[in-house]
Amino acid sequence: MRVLGINAIFHDPAAALVVDGQVVAAAEEERFSRRKHGKRPVPFSAWELPELSAAWCLTSAGIDVDSLDAVAYSFDPGLCRDADDLGLSDPWDWLRIDYARRAPQFLAAALPGLDPEKVRFVPHHVAHAASAGLAAPPAGDDTAVLVLDGRGEAASHLAGVYRDGVLTRLHSQRLPHSLGLLYEDLTRHLGFTHSSDEYKVMALASYGEPKHLGLLRELVTDTGEGGFRVDRIDWNSLAKAVPAGGELTEQHADLAASVQRRLEEVVLELSRWLYDASGGASTLAMAGGVALNCVANARVAAEGPYRNVWVQPAAGDSGTALGAALHVAGDLGDRSTPMAGVDLGRGCSDEELEAELRRAALPYHRPDSIAAEAARVLADNGIVAWYQGRSEYGPRALGHRSLLAHPGDKDTTRRMNDVKGREQFRPIAPMVRADRFAEIFEGVFPSRYMLFVHRVKPHWRNRIPAVTHVDGTARVQTVHADTEPLVTEMLTEFERLTGLPVVVNTSLNTAGRPMVDTPREALELFGSAPVQLLALGPFAVHRGALGVGRTPEGGR
Repeated sequence: MRVLGINAIFHDPAAALVVDGQVVAAAEEERFSRRKHGKRPVPFSAWELPELSAAWCLTSAGIDVDSLDAVAYSFDPGLCRDADDLGLSDPWDWLRIDYARRAPQFLAAALPGLDPEKVRFVPHHVAHAASAGLAAPPAGDDTAVLVLDGRGEAASHLAGVYRDGVLTRLHSQRLPHSLGLLYEDLTRHLGFTHSSDEYKVMALASYGEPKHLGLLRELVTDTGEGGFRVDRIDWNSLAKAVPAGGELTEQHADLAASVQRRLEEVVLELSRWLYDASGGASTLAMAGGVALNCVANARVAAEGPYRNVWVQPAAGDSGTALGAALHVAGDLGDRSTPMAGVDLGRGCSDEELEAELRRAALPYHRPDSIAAEAARVLADNGIVAWYQGRSEYGPRALGHRSLLAHPGDKDTTRRMNDVKGREQFRPIAPMVRADRFAEIFEGVFPSRYMLFVHRVKPHWRNRIPAVTHVDGTARVQTVHADTEPLVTEMLTEFERLTGLPVVVNTSLNTAGRPMVDTPREALELFGSAPVQLLALGPFAVHRGALGVGRTPEGGR
């Protein structure tokens, strides 16, 4: 069966193609339109579809629109209720619902040849659940699934269990109570963009103390029956609202720390309830925007009852395109194949990459090993733009569209945040060879997708200061030779040169822009940012001389 999944209703529009139960392509619209998050999450944009990513998914697989068995749309307007009945202040929500009802016709217009009758509505949280429960590695028994986000049709949460590929729903929290909307409200109050910058609040929380935790425990409560309540919070009584770009103070960090801590507590309690309700499933799979909170995920893994915790790498709304497709494919009789990785987006052949370099009239060469070439630049404290293979699906750069740097220089964090135009309180993350993880870090292993925080062992913190956050943690990506041989080669050579098996890895983009997706975009970034090497497939483009400064203290 051939099923195209579509996410379009709120934010992060995306498309995914599932063929005979296997994911063959998935991409977010922002990578094509170059508009961060694809669009803003307002009712007036609900009609906008991921036309470019959907067309690419089909073209890349050589599939015509008329040969699709179904199109799965990750929202079911038939489940919606009036916003006032749900306690939501959203006077234009009816317009969003109306657009959703018309989605089959909109899709037929966007994909000429599509029969509108092939479009199937999939409940939003069922799509999230399928993206986790059906894509997770084989568990050997039942898989519990926990979905938490801002909102779906009429709920903000789903707890269930997959048995033999079939979802049994155990609980759902009705709106307006929502942990995702709680975090969005705080994000907005702190001067950031909601449904976009929540990860900044999580980073800011590390600089504060949870001084308001007592109050928040009264206002944000676990019901003990699989759900929760979020009562009204007077944010201004706790810390003054911050205008966009305004100054953040200790009071704001304390507020962020308090909400972050309470979120962790409630998510942990929900996971414990689900364990009991599922009959003791050994694996928990998580999805929804809240599942991108790697601090909360780490607590669930460390303190919860599960043997394994797996988080969908595209846990936000973009992942519902994948989940909707997997769910419908299952309804049509296909058994899902677990995700093998996130490299599901666009890629280029060596010939196509070289053609772009020739078009740009840049001096380049093809070294014996691009991995070794990058390692040499990194060891000399240079910054490397790393463009390899197919692009990642989801918000994390995982060794395909990455900016790399030396972790042993404490000034690297400032340099990288300057390159990317980011706030200086934002941490940068490490990638480490899987076989060296236990020597340096404590926490969830493997951690292929940077979805958990880990403790940096004390004797390593001064050796890799650039990736050690203020609270002594790091959001680690473990690199495995069987799935990422080129990155493994680069890390091995870097360790030979420096004694450090860790490299800084952050996304290949600048502030407010989507990750680089094409060679031309990589060249544009290289031309405008202080990057010493562009590793474009097997080709190397150097900026000036190789040597760029002192050897960091953390190396040999």
